[in-house]
Amino acid sequence: MKNLLEIEIGEVWVEGEISNLRRQASGHCYFSLKDDGAQISCVLFRGSAAKAKAQPEDGMQARLYGEVSVYEARGQVQLIVKQVEDAGLGDLQAKFELLKRKLDAEGLFDPAVKKPLPKFPKTVGLITSPTGAALQDMLNILKRRAPWVQPVLYPVSVQGKGAEVAIARAIDQLGNPESHDLPRVDVIIAGRGGGSLEDLWNFNEEVVARAIHACPIPLVSAVGHEIDFTISDFAADVRAPTPSAAAELVVPDAAELRVNIARSADALQRAMANRLKHDAAILSSARRALMPRDAERALREPIQNLDRAREELKDAADGEIDVRSSRLKELAVSYAAHHPERVIERRVEQLGHLRSLLERATRNGLNTSAERLQRLQSLVRTLGPESTFARGFSVTMDAEGKVIRDAKDLKKGDRILSKFARGEVDSRVE
Repeated sequence: MKNLLEIEIGEVWVEGEISNLRRQASGHCYFSLKDDGAQISCVLFRGSAAKAKAQPEDGMQARLYGEVSVYEARGQVQLIVKQVEDAGLGDLQAKFELLKRKLDAEGLFDPAVKKPLPKFPKTVGLITSPTGAALQDMLNILKRRAPWVQPVLYPVSVQGKGAEVAIARAIDQLGNPESHDLPRVDVIIAGRGGGSLEDLWNFNEEVVARAIHACPIPLVSAVGHEIDFTISDFAADVRAPTPSAAAELVVPDAAELRVNIARSADALQRAMANRLKHDAAILSSARRALMPRDAERALREPIQNLDRAREELKDAADGEIDVRSSRLKELAVSYAAHHPERVIERRVEQLGHLRSLLERATRNGLNTSAERLQRLQSLVRTLGPESTFARGFSVTMDAEGKVIRDAKDLKKGDRILSKFARGEVDSRVE
């Protein structure tokens, strides 16, 4: 097959759109060339890439000159590319640029409307696939850097037809949680892991960009890798190169906070010690300059002021340290209160209470129905024909079973049937 293709077809020009580009550390490039009806695998080796008129890019409409061959290890037909020419932007890239210019003209990318991220968020909303590696990366980083932060996942599909609608709906509902019975979050991360231009395209849709722009909660776009840019990145308040970087961006590092608090305490103590040392030197100099008989009187008030200043500085330093320590304890308590185990325990208690209410309501309803049934049964016995028969009455019917209410309805020789409380009698009219 390889010999046949290389000899019979040889070198050809092929035009299409480049997608799924993968650059290797060796300098070789692997990608697909496609149109509406087909695609073919391509490889551009480092030597040919250095001589190419243009470098391949995802979404690029290109003309390629190369040799058709077979990659024997996979049994795969491929084009060994020798020349690359830019044939204009691909359809997706052109659509991307057109939408970008449109939304930019409307002001959706204006830096003036972008919201700052909170410094110490307590809850972080995550809009991504529940099965993707990006979610686990973000959860691990949030837990490591800020264990008091409670993540709130809104699972969505991030790839395929209709995924952009689900993403936009998630942004709208998480941005307005009270209207949709969702927990309020302080900041939102929307994104996914890397992929081709087609894989990331749902984040280039207009409906997603407008949902991001309308979201009242600060939103970080984290789509793909560092080299990937989407419309969502421009519309978001902050763009992160990867989902992991977004998690690091939205929460502070607990270790750094502890270091900063310790550094501030040390700096405050040093400043207090230097101030006291400076004032002590001034006092010592003043003592030497004054006459011995006037020294005690002149230094009496400054000495008291110095003692008071020393106490105030110490109290201020201790107070600041206490405030920072209390803040750390509050964050730890808040994290413990929002831990999934505590939430599940509270939900189990609520379910137990609801079960008790349901059982009590069911018993009350059954008792009420039973009492009503007994009253109806008693009423039926009282008003039914059995009670009338028991008092000595009877019912007379003609041969067809019709009740006779008037003797005039009978004539001589008619057969009649009389029913009593116990038994019945068949008679003939004489």
